[in-house]
Amino acid sequence: MAQPRPFPRLRIMVRPGLVLGPGKVDLLETIERVGSISAAGRELGMSYRRAWLLVSALNEMFGKMLVSTSPGGSGGGGAQVTDFGRAVIDAYRRADARSNQAMQEEFARIGHDMRDD
Repeated sequence: MAQPRPFPRLRIMVRPGLVLGPGKVDLLETIERVGSISAAGRELGMSYRRAWLLVSALNEMFGKMLVSTSPGGSGGGGAQVTDFGRAVIDAYRRADARSNQAMQEEFARIGHDMRDD
């Protein structure tokens, strides 16, 4: 039986009580792909309310809009990740990759391989 390997999960406290982590970034990426908060929530296994609350927290966290919405109705609504939201996604993914590399290097020093390959 293979021994479980530790892995890092980057969380960034942007402001007290407001944390950016992999789940929120996954939600942003899914909204960007599907163009809807409700569809993104469904795809990620969360309620519309939960997805909406996370989007609201993201917009509050940075004091700028990461996701903009248009009202629903007969023509349907939608959501778009803003340019700033895309920049936050990209910055998080770069920081996550760098932190994963640093963790692998540090654990390799003590003889523990964190890679899954």
